[in-house]
Amino acid sequence: MPSNAELRDIAVTVARRAAALALQRRRDGVEIAASKSTLTDIVTKADREAEDLIRAAIAAARPRDGFLGEESEGEPGSSGLTWVVDPIDGTVNYFYGIPAYAVSVAVVEGEPDPATWRTLAGAVVNPELDEVFAAAAGAGSTLNGQPLHVHEGVQLPLALVGTGFGYDAEVRRRQAAFVHELIPQVRDIRRIGAASLDLCNVAAGRLDAYYERGLNPWDHAAGALIASEAGARVGGLGGAPAGTRLILAAEPGLFEQLDPLVQRYYGAWE
Repeated sequence: MPSNAELRDIAVTVARRAAALALQRRRDGVEIAASKSTLTDIVTKADREAEDLIRAAIAAARPRDGFLGEESEGEPGSSGLTWVVDPIDGTVNYFYGIPAYAVSVAVVEGEPDPATWRTLAGAVVNPELDEVFAAAAGAGSTLNGQPLHVHEGVQLPLALVGTGFGYDAEVRRRQAAFVHELIPQVRDIRRIGAASLDLCNVAAGRLDAYYERGLNPWDHAAGALIASEAGARVGGLGGAPAGTRLILAAEPGLFEQLDPLVQRYYGAWE
């Protein structure tokens, strides 16, 4: 079994290669390949190319590991490890040329289910800003090799909070209703458009907290580890692990202030 640091190094190498490809395709001109859940939920040809690159690179380095990617079907392995990949997180930003998108690569132990897995390592690479976020479980998280740590001692009224919205119009309406409730109670709200970067921004102290409902496993696998290794508390709905129903990440003291508000609203959504 490789060390978590060795797995992190593989994740960084592969994510950097895929990010370079995505950046070049962005400069060449983005081409939409399909839409998914709604007409606004798009897939570009670069998404598929980047995932193919990542899958091939991981298969070469770790042939017995499983794979779960956003754009292709999962493939079980025999090693007990699975790579969880979002080839371009923030595809709408990517399409519009907004420099807030990233390649996210994580490796987890156990079934590829956030409720039961243990994330061992991950990397999130924003090629537009040449930023490489990385973490290995038990070894901290870094940005371009420099250690990261969350803001400490932030009170809720002074908290800058990130969130995101789903693609379904009714889901967005309900998410916006909570923003309407929350925004008078915090410093401000940010909607950046890439969950992996939101979580990394918590780790880097660029956001004080982040919450969202409706994420897929590949959206948060790497970013949640990077945030937690930087000192954030990361949780889900009703004390469950972070998952589709809810993810909340913040410095532990702020988490305790924000969590009751998020739980009350999203718990009633069930």
